[in-house]
Amino acid sequence: MKFRLMLAFASTLFCVAAQAGEVTVAVAANFTAPMQKIAKAFEQDTGHKAQLAFGATGKFYAQIKNAAPFAVLLAADDETPVRLEKEGFAVAGTRFTYATGRLALWSKQPHLVDEKAEVLRSHSFEKLGIHKIAMADPKLAPYGAAAMEVIHKMGVQTHVIPKLVQGESIGQTYQFVSTENAQLGFVALSQISVDGRITQGSAWVVPQSMHTPLKQDAVLLNAGKDNAAAHALLKYLKGDTAKAIITRYGYAL
Repeated sequence: MKFRLMLAFASTLFCVAAQAGEVTVAVAANFTAPMQKIAKAFEQDTGHKAQLAFGATGKFYAQIKNAAPFAVLLAADDETPVRLEKEGFAVAGTRFTYATGRLALWSKQPHLVDEKAEVLRSHSFEKLGIHKIAMADPKLAPYGAAAMEVIHKMGVQTHVIPKLVQGESIGQTYQFVSTENAQLGFVALSQISVDGRITQGSAWVVPQSMHTPLKQDAVLLNAGKDNAAAHALLKYLKGDTAKAIITRYGYAL
C-alpha cells in the first residue's frame, strides 16, 4: 500500500513537472513587490514559472508594439490594455482589473509630511531642506499623470513645478526619494506600506477624489495566446491567494 501511494505521488509530481510552463510578464513598476510574491506563490501552487520585467507602462506599450515577447501585461492603468486590444496586439475579452492603486506623497524624513500635505503649500522649500520633488513622467507613467493632477488641484503648481525631477517610472521615482536625492516625492502607496502601515518616514495618502482612479488592468497579449502558463497566471491573479497579497500592499480590488 505504501509503495502504491509513493508511486501515485511520484506520478503526480511527474505530471505537474511535465505540464509546467513559463510565462513572460511585463509588470508596471508600482506592482513590483506584490508581483514578486505572487509569482513565487504561483510557481509553488501550479508549477508554472513567471519571468517578470518591471517598468513604465508607456515604455512597455512601445516595446509590445515592436514585437517584445511578453505574454501578459499588468499595466498601471486601464487605457493601455484597451489600446493594445484595439490595435490587435492583445487577445480580445481577456482584460480585467487586477488592482486599483493609491498615490502617496512621501519623504524619508519623519514629520515632514502631515495628513494634509501642507508641505506642498510651503513657499520656503529651501528652509525645509527641500531641493527636489520627485514624480514619475506623466507621459509614460499613470502615477505621474495622477501626481500632476493633484498638484494642479491643490493650486501649488507655480512653486512646486520648478522643483520637480521626473523618473521614467514610479520605480525610479521611488529610488530618487529613498536615496534622498529628492527630499519629497509622489510614489505608489504599495512601495512604502505593508498591511496598512507606512514602513519609513512620513507620508500623505492622496484621496482618490483628487485624481483619475488608478485602475490597473491585466491583459493577455498575442504572444501568450497559446501559452498555458499565461492563461494560468491570469486565472491565478483572480484567486484568493493573489488577492490577499494585493490588498496587503494597499491596493483596492
